[in-house]
Amino acid sequence: MSLTYLHTMIRVKDLEKTIAFFELLGLKETRRHDSEAGRFSLIFMAAPGQEECPIELTYNWDGDDALPSDSRHFGHLAYGVDDIYATCAHLQANGVTINRPPRDGRMAFVRSPDNISIELLQNGESFAPAEPWTSMENSGHW
Repeated sequence: MSLTYLHTMIRVKDLEKTIAFFELLGLKETRRHDSEAGRFSLIFMAAPGQEECPIELTYNWDGDDALPSDSRHFGHLAYGVDDIYATCAHLQANGVTINRPPRDGRMAFVRSPDNISIELLQNGESFAPAEPWTSMENSGHW
């Protein structure tokens, strides 16, 4: 039996905010399908050079009141980054809350506009602990 990873799907309430969030992380739109009959859009986004590992953003044009306010049942998406501190500083400068700061120089968590937990992991060896991250408290859930 052969198995091939296709994508991870998340339902979103505000498509523009969610696309902007994932663009801040460095993902790019790779393809899109708009269904007039079904009244939904599927937007696939992936890191450059990793188009075979996309996330699928599912957006229902008429809203999606069934989405829970806290999507903890989903788990999280995880991305490796070359500089955990620079990535978190970039996200923070653009209004993203760092829910679990990279105090250990290795791991951080943020949330998408739809409350999806995103884990950021330092590629390679952990960085040495550094401020302002070392003394930053957790914010909310991650």
